[in-house]
Amino acid sequence: MFFSGDSTSRKRVDLGGRSSKERDRQKLLEQTRLERERRLGLRKENSAALKIQKCFRGRTVVEAERSKTREQFYHTFGERCEKVDRACFNHNSEFLRQLLFFFNAQNSSDFLVLVETCQLLHQFVRVSGDVVNLFGGTNTLLSHAVVENRVKKLAYACLLVVHQNRNRLKDQLLMSSDFSNMPIVVLLEGVIILTDPELPWSCKTVGYLSQRHIMALLRDIVHTGMQNLKIRNAGARKSSLEHILTLMISHVGRNQCICLSVNQQWSFSSQFLTIPFLWSHFPYLKEVFLSQGLIDFYIHQMAMCVHSHANFLPDDVSREFPGCACLLGNILEVVGASLSRPTCSFDLAVDFVAVSTFMLDMMPPINSPSRENATTVEEEMDVDEMDLDVEKKVVVNMSNDLERQICKSVDPRLLQQLVTVLFRGSSLIKDSNSGSFQYREVTAVGAICVFLHVIFNTLPVEGIMIGVAYRTELVPMLCNFMKQCHEKQQWPSLSKLTSHLSDGAPGWLLPLAVFCPVYKHMLVIVDNEEFYEQEKPLSLRDIKDLIIILKQALWQLLWVFPAKPSNSMKSATAISGLKRLSIDFLQHRVSIVTSELLTQLQDWNNRREFTSPSDFQAQEAVDDVFISQAATENTTAYDILRQAPFLLPFTSRVKIFTSYLTSARQRNWAHVPFNRNRFRIRRDRIFEDAFNQLSALSEEELRGLIRVTFVNEFGVEEAGIDGGGIFKDFMESITRAAFDVQYGLFKVGLCII
Repeated sequence: MFFSGDSTSRKRVDLGGRSSKERDRQKLLEQTRLERERRLGLRKENSAALKIQKCFRGRTVVEAERSKTREQFYHTFGERCEKVDRACFNHNSEFLRQLLFFFNAQNSSDFLVLVETCQLLHQFVRVSGDVVNLFGGTNTLLSHAVVENRVKKLAYACLLVVHQNRNRLKDQLLMSSDFSNMPIVVLLEGVIILTDPELPWSCKTVGYLSQRHIMALLRDIVHTGMQNLKIRNAGARKSSLEHILTLMISHVGRNQCICLSVNQQWSFSSQFLTIPFLWSHFPYLKEVFLSQGLIDFYIHQMAMCVHSHANFLPDDVSREFPGCACLLGNILEVVGASLSRPTCSFDLAVDFVAVSTFMLDMMPPINSPSRENATTVEEEMDVDEMDLDVEKKVVVNMSNDLERQICKSVDPRLLQQLVTVLFRGSSLIKDSNSGSFQYREVTAVGAICVFLHVIFNTLPVEGIMIGVAYRTELVPMLCNFMKQCHEKQQWPSLSKLTSHLSDGAPGWLLPLAVFCPVYKHMLVIVDNEEFYEQEKPLSLRDIKDLIIILKQALWQLLWVFPAKPSNSMKSATAISGLKRLSIDFLQHRVSIVTSELLTQLQDWNNRREFTSPSDFQAQEAVDDVFISQAATENTTAYDILRQAPFLLPFTSRVKIFTSYLTSARQRNWAHVPFNRNRFRIRRDRIFEDAFNQLSALSEEELRGLIRVTFVNEFGVEEAGIDGGGIFKDFMESITRAAFDVQYGLFKVGLCII
């Protein structure tokens, strides 16, 4: 009845159809593979152990040999170089060879020996003045390679030992050559002698130092020296460290330089231009940097990195001094002087725009030059409302002094100089419709538009807008550019000027982003005579063409190719989380400034008609589908009606308004079928009674029917039933009363906008 016996003795059947021999074979192969991998792992471990042992034994042998050489050096030349003479610096002597072999920057004895060596170097050079003969002897051709190797290693050793002892001797780091008895000054002056540009080995020496990231070491030295140092007085002497920097940057900028190229991350522009307020501490370095060719070289170097998307900025000094803002402040402080030169090149202006816009786009917006409280974009952004690709910014407690430096540098004079250099000799200055745009003109328009767009959305615009509007001819030039592009139905691509724009970005986005706010600002000041009679700043004919361009662009942005769903653009703080040069931000910004400018131009046209009102309307695009959508909230058509109602003909707006009222009444009357409000209005107190009774109604009640009964001066209700005519009489009377001067609700004045 029940199974009895040992169940383990049952024959096992492989459902896959394999035999026991095949299973044993697979097991053997797996064991063999595991054994092979184990042996391979053991061989790798043994090989690594042998390498470590060899390295350790090698280092031990080298250290022992260095100690032996150090003892031999002390015996031959003295522990403080007492037995050293002029001949010891010659290539035939063992003095420098032994010193550079055993030297250790962290060894205090070696530090003293190196200081004594540099003191002797100063003494011998001061006596003879011939550095080449001191190191190479009479036959410099035969000893050139040996001397070159020793000099560059000696210079690097001096800077390395200064870096190692920077915290212990920080008070000496920024001293001038007057303090010749200070060890740090002695070492730095020794480097100055060895890197003299007149020496035959100077190029190889500077190249050797650059390859060993000497700028990063010098940056650490400068930061340490600035900790307890106030801004130097104008009459202070040039420090030895500043002298070294001037030699380094002027050498690299030479056209005949044969140094190997160095990664931009370790160059002067990355390591030193990101130091806060660099020129205040190194005024002589500023003069050298501004020399013809150097500023062009370094800004072009940074522009190449920006175009190749290379990250060349070092770590920030602190949250208050982000590297992008410090670099921008230092560049802005000096570029104005270079742009003001008659010989300033067009390429410098374009490179400057590329670098400055890249840095500005990395910064958080600056609301005012003295912003006290800064918040992160994440704290302001309602992420749930957005479906945009938002790049979160973390920075934000930027120093007020740094903000003031940036805002002060972007002054009207700088903007005027930049526009002058970019559009020098351009045909856009004149109203010329012949021919096609040259590459230089398209590049100039793209550069100034990229720069000003980022400036307008990053810095306070009060002074900037005045400088652009009244010190340059930018408005007529951009108007001429856009008019010619519209007539030819061809907009040049400006996306190549910035890495954030895709190739498919419309060519009119950037020009409109700059033209509209600047021209709108000018219209605030222009009076009727200037606008209509003198036709300044633009002729009425140009304005007519401009209205067509603006209308078509705005309709494209809002209806044909809307950037994002309507509810994603309601939060200004959410938009601030976008890159200023992103497509989404540009489309949103252009839609706003374009609608604002068209509204203002429509006001001017209403005052004195200079073009047909239909020029503001997109009549052919407004159909029954659009009208039905516009009556529904949270639709694209509804947002267009709220942002740019002038795009719709008046008859279409009436239809939308009527359908909206009908749907609202049906929605409200479904809950309150007999929602009527009765007002008793005294004729002699019409304003007071209307205000008291209307203000007591809710929004839903205001949408309902309102019946009015007038009361005469004797307190008797006037005869008649309100079928619409009495309410119309009431609205006309209340409108006249509201604008009565006795109530003072409105101010009488001259409107100039």
